[in-house]
Amino acid sequence: MNCRHCGHLLTHTLIDLGTAPPSNAYLTAADLRGPERWYPLRVLVCDQCWLVQTEDFLEREHLFTNNYAYFSSISSTWLAHAEAYVAKVIGCLGLSARSLVVEVAANDGYLLQYVQKAGIPCLGIEPTASTAAAARAKGIPIIERFFGKALAEELAQAGKAADLMVANNVLAHVPDINDFVSGFALLLKPQGVATFEFPHLLRLVQEHQFDTIYHEHYSYLSLTTLQGIFAKNGLVVFDAETIPTHGGSLRVYAQRMGTGTQPISPRVAELLAQEEAAGVTKLSFYEELQTAAERIKDNLLLFLLEAKRQGRKVVGYGAAAKGNTLLNFAGIRADLLPYVVDKNPAKQGKFLPGSRIPIVSEAKIQQERPDNILILPWNLREEVLAQLNYVQEWGGQFMTAVPELHLWDTIVR
Repeated sequence: MNCRHCGHLLTHTLIDLGTAPPSNAYLTAADLRGPERWYPLRVLVCDQCWLVQTEDFLEREHLFTNNYAYFSSISSTWLAHAEAYVAKVIGCLGLSARSLVVEVAANDGYLLQYVQKAGIPCLGIEPTASTAAAARAKGIPIIERFFGKALAEELAQAGKAADLMVANNVLAHVPDINDFVSGFALLLKPQGVATFEFPHLLRLVQEHQFDTIYHEHYSYLSLTTLQGIFAKNGLVVFDAETIPTHGGSLRVYAQRMGTGTQPISPRVAELLAQEEAAGVTKLSFYEELQTAAERIKDNLLLFLLEAKRQGRKVVGYGAAAKGNTLLNFAGIRADLLPYVVDKNPAKQGKFLPGSRIPIVSEAKIQQERPDNILILPWNLREEVLAQLNYVQEWGGQFMTAVPELHLWDTIVR
């Protein structure tokens, strides 16, 4: 396989997680009577541009389907994050009723609802019918297509050039990253600004966040690599900051090459220096993740097996894609984790891909009072703890498995 950005032959492996079905391919009861498609889940490292990327097996249309079950508005933490971002960027850029905000991967309108509330015209681009319908129900105009150069050219010619383009947690989801990024350079106004948020590769490797790896993520990005990708496709990074979402992300600000007027922030050089010091341009930086993932898997399995032997009930919370990576890598099934609770109605009554563990409503926890609750979306830990604080009434204990097995008062190393 050749690098998706620079075309260099890929010969180095970051991690091999065996095989897995697509992490968001939730199953119905009828689906349980048939087979599932499993694909290798291996991540490679380009030693030229340092783009980390999942080995190519699936087209995007097979991953982001009409019944896509990830709805951003389910998380109150994420809604608060989006609302704060909108308030900040309106002030910084002086956006008004004469501006246009375009969000790529608008999902269910979780962010554009706040743009609309501020009286600023907006347009969402979202290829999955289920989430696009939810956004339209909020009154948000949506174009139901994948984004790239072709769509950008159409919109620009139709007078839809943007003052601000937003791309949250989508940059990693595109198979042709050059086509995707060049679309921003085409659709932005000459002095327009684009912001991108994505999980930071530095945190993924240093904190052993291997469960954020799944087929829907084609790329895993550092600022070092992204700066080169942007430069090749007509964008310049003028600011960047670390943010806490998804276990540690970057928010990158970019403008059109040659016409942008924003000054370059010293934070760009500071973050690049931080990555260089950590070793993101050295193969040794990528060598320990496999061992760490296997240790995490073993510790979780040992805990679940011992809990079963002792007659203690352990259940899961959060039917998240990262949880599916963890469960399928560890080979965990319903005999060790009988169900996973999720507050998304679109997931309840279905089954996790691969493990086929049932997804149920929160009422199940209140009825059965389990001994331990394994929080699979560990990045939302504080939100889950607040939501399920009543578990303390019967002495129930929360736990996470990544980056290490944590029982809040005991850490298994």
